[in-house]
Amino acid sequence: MVIGMEKRVLAQLEKCYAVAPLYYEGSLHILVAAEKKDRCILFDGDGNEKATVWEGPGGVMTMVQIPGKDGQFLATHRFYSPNDGKEAGIVSAVPDGKGGWEIRSLVPLPFVHRFDILSSGGEKYLIACTIKSGHQYKDDWSMPGKVYGARLPEDISAYHEGNPLQLEVIKDGMLKNHGYCKVEKEGNEAALICSENGIFLFYPPKTPDGQWEIHQLLDTPASDAVMIDLDGDGEDELFVLSPFHGSEISIYRKSEEGYRKVYAYPEQAEFLHAIWGGKINGKATVVAGYRRGAKRLLAFTWDENKQGYMFHTLDEDCGPANVYGYSYHGKDRLVCANRETDEVAMYIF
Repeated sequence: MVIGMEKRVLAQLEKCYAVAPLYYEGSLHILVAAEKKDRCILFDGDGNEKATVWEGPGGVMTMVQIPGKDGQFLATHRFYSPNDGKEAGIVSAVPDGKGGWEIRSLVPLPFVHRFDILSSGGEKYLIACTIKSGHQYKDDWSMPGKVYGARLPEDISAYHEGNPLQLEVIKDGMLKNHGYCKVEKEGNEAALICSENGIFLFYPPKTPDGQWEIHQLLDTPASDAVMIDLDGDGEDELFVLSPFHGSEISIYRKSEEGYRKVYAYPEQAEFLHAIWGGKINGKATVVAGYRRGAKRLLAFTWDENKQGYMFHTLDEDCGPANVYGYSYHGKDRLVCANRETDEVAMYIF
């Protein structure tokens, strides 16, 4: 454990997986939901359990608040694994005014893994990524995933199981379409998406009748990535976990020829999965974790004195699936879904 950091276990949740912020009733809350068949829990910013949003069905890979809507969010349901995601889809969760949430289908989308809401030109756009498009047997990857998009109306109450939101395919052929991170580039929101085909930036349309823009940053197979300026030179580095559910952590810097690798984590980190980039104690940091072997949670920063990247082990034997960082009541915090130990943990700095 890092000196000056406290770990608190907030709850036991079998195969806990998804973590997301939710602004509800005037304050920041945190959602944590299960990959398998367990509940979705709402915590306040200090980590106190406040409510059960749903008891099931689980299979939650992603949760995203609808911008400007108090306590209203979207979530994936019934994606239990890449081999058990045929019945998956995106649902909406709307506070019912009695401390509960009304859950209804927004769109069925088999094998939907990650999604988000991006703003552009005064409109909101849903972007959704399927990890594959189908299979004939276990671990069959012969049907690559796709990236879908749709304009998201201000009022989505008209959408339900009998009237799903209509999606369009933005890009297909995305093998092992796994990683997602929202980024801001030159004042515009974009989606950083990782697959076996490489790493791509997707920009939503600038006008209602415009087209999505796609830029490939790397052709290296990747599982997850974030963009953050760790070294303080004014240009974001590309922090990459690779390949799919892989064991390599790399940092790339932008050059005239494109992105070039400038750092490699010196150990094998089996089944890399959790990743978040932001500031901890005022310092740009990437937190990454892996689910097998030592099952560590790591923090990467830039060392000004040594002029190089460094890392600290925050925790081990925890097996994190996803992690989210934020500041609350004057303290920086990480909430981590430690899937392999069934614990929802908070790390306070």
